[in-house]
Amino acid sequence: MQKIVYDFDCASVLITGGASGLGLATAQRLLSSNANVVIADYSERGEQIAIDLNKQVNASNAKCAFIKTDVTKEEDIKRAVDYTTSSFGSIDGLVCSAGIGGANCAIADETLNNWNKVNAVDYTGVMLCDKYAIEQMLKQGKGGSIVNLASMFGLVAVPANVAYSGAKGGVVNMTRAAGTAYADKGIRVNCVCPGVIDTPLVPKEAKDFYAGLHPMKRIGKPEEVASLITFLLSDDAKFITGTSISIDGGYVAV
Repeated sequence: MQKIVYDFDCASVLITGGASGLGLATAQRLLSSNANVVIADYSERGEQIAIDLNKQVNASNAKCAFIKTDVTKEEDIKRAVDYTTSSFGSIDGLVCSAGIGGANCAIADETLNNWNKVNAVDYTGVMLCDKYAIEQMLKQGKGGSIVNLASMFGLVAVPANVAYSGAKGGVVNMTRAAGTAYADKGIRVNCVCPGVIDTPLVPKEAKDFYAGLHPMKRIGKPEEVASLITFLLSDDAKFITGTSISIDGGYVAV
């Protein structure tokens, strides 16, 4: 089956966690779809990644830039939104891909330190990114699209990691709230809930185990999630907002 090709006409998209994993796969897909991309990542490797991506761009005008960003710091998030706007004239899309897993703790074993660390990145960081992107989109007056990254474990519980499950569940419901609050302004907010995806975060020795959890008996590919995110950012999804879509090989369906 042929891949759908989009033309974002040099719209600008900010991607947190864009230097690796799902964020990087999404950056590559968007650049090939003629979107300008700003990678916002804690890792300084993002600067070289942006340089390398610019060399690989097939679309004639699309560009990639980098800004070092810690999503646990409100000032960093605001600066990343401002940088996107000043670099490309506007912020038209946002992908909140930065995230951590934290320690595997059932609730009786949870520590406040781990809870706060996970929620600062996976929940509060997403909220602040959405807040400042929407604030700028409202000023621009031409709408926009946001995709938050949750998890299949935001839809069903993972008893052994209460902080991660709680944070991702919060992102799902926050997406509903944000996606309906500004729907009449043309600002859409949606959420994708991946299963286990083949990224550097998944140890090689655990891949077979994780594959067995999914009815498809495999783990997902980063480009599969990137394709869904790209669709949700595009005008093909302009009547979709406030929803969370599983991309998990059938995990939450059984």
